[in-house]
Amino acid sequence: MVLLGVAGYLVVRYDMGGGTSGPGCRVVSGKDDGATYAFTPEQAGNAATIAAAGTVRDLPERAVTIALATALQESALRNIDYGDRDSLGLFQQRPSQGWGTPEEIMDPAYSAGKFYDGLKEVPGYTRLPLTVAAQRVQLSGFPQAYAKHEPDATLLAAALTGSSEATLTCDGRPAATRAAGTDAVRDALARDFGRDALKPAGAAVGDAAGSASSAPRNGGSGSNAGSDAGSDGRTVTLPVSTEADPGRKARAQGWQLAHWAVANASELHIERVAYAGREWTAGDGGGRWTPVGGEDDGDGKNSAGADGGADAVRITTAP
Repeated sequence: MVLLGVAGYLVVRYDMGGGTSGPGCRVVSGKDDGATYAFTPEQAGNAATIAAAGTVRDLPERAVTIALATALQESALRNIDYGDRDSLGLFQQRPSQGWGTPEEIMDPAYSAGKFYDGLKEVPGYTRLPLTVAAQRVQLSGFPQAYAKHEPDATLLAAALTGSSEATLTCDGRPAATRAAGTDAVRDALARDFGRDALKPAGAAVGDAAGSASSAPRNGGSGSNAGSDAGSDGRTVTLPVSTEADPGRKARAQGWQLAHWAVANASELHIERVAYAGREWTAGDGGGRWTPVGGEDDGDGKNSAGADGGADAVRITTAP
């Protein structure tokens, strides 16, 4: 019985494939080399949270790659409430080893942040082999196991930090929960990016009257008055401005937010995401990114002819 239990644990820990039944997501390489990775909406949402936790700390894409490879190995990007001894969550962190309380560790944003806190203490981690950098944070009994996830983590990091454009898609069929509308989108944005992180990036929620606000980080409801931007009150608009955040390229920032929305589409009942002249629609041919109104000249212009670097991400929820 003990051996069977250990075997079952190892299967969960090391079976990292994304091919499961039900709604799916897919990331492809932006380098036209044919590399792809298929995974579930649950995994996509957790991966997007991990990437957001890295970028709001101004960490490089390499840090996000290391974090994603670690979570792929430790939990298959699933926020599991079990593991070896008292290990929990995406990174299998142990309360008894000072990682936090069980409740904190089961919060994906918290656990990702704790991983990055540890990674930043590793001298020269961006120049180290991924297995070495991850191991110095995790102290795993299987340090070489991280290496096999580096190709998939690299694809995910490129999409979820926005450096690779229109490369993440999902079916987008809603989860078996009641649609919560734009409040749920605002709350999730605040959860992953933080209220203070969204404001400098120009990522606010505008309403028909022109006012704007963002949701509190603690997951409470957004406080903006009036209806959200859009004629039917179902659209959250996130302006992206180079002047607001000169440390990052605006286009990459916009694609990170757009891919984040697609990754969370099933959970948040998102119907459509538009940015830089392209649009993703749930259930439309597997959720492909298509030109808006047939306009996609590849020069950074959006459907309105504006520069893609100062565009806005528009997230429309299901009715």
